[in-house]
Amino acid sequence: MCLAIPVKVMQLLANQMARVNIGGIEKNISVALLAEVAVGDYVILHVGYALSRLNEGEAIKTLTLFEQMLQAENSPHEIPQ
Repeated sequence: MCLAIPVKVMQLLANQMARVNIGGIEKNISVALLAEVAVGDYVILHVGYALSRLNEGEAIKTLTLFEQMLQAENSPHEIPQ
């Protein structure tokens, strides 16, 4: 299974790289596949590469769904009787 996630660009670096925030963790990724990217943009990240830009509303909606799934997975499940 492949997973691509929205991340926020925090800083543009040399050599077509950027520092992004992934749930509070910062990581350097390649933005070489994008024609344009700016600090504050959300991009779709897959295996270290930004694949496309994403508007902030869609990014936040997707990140909220991921958070809800994580919370549901970590909450106790009631077994119907």
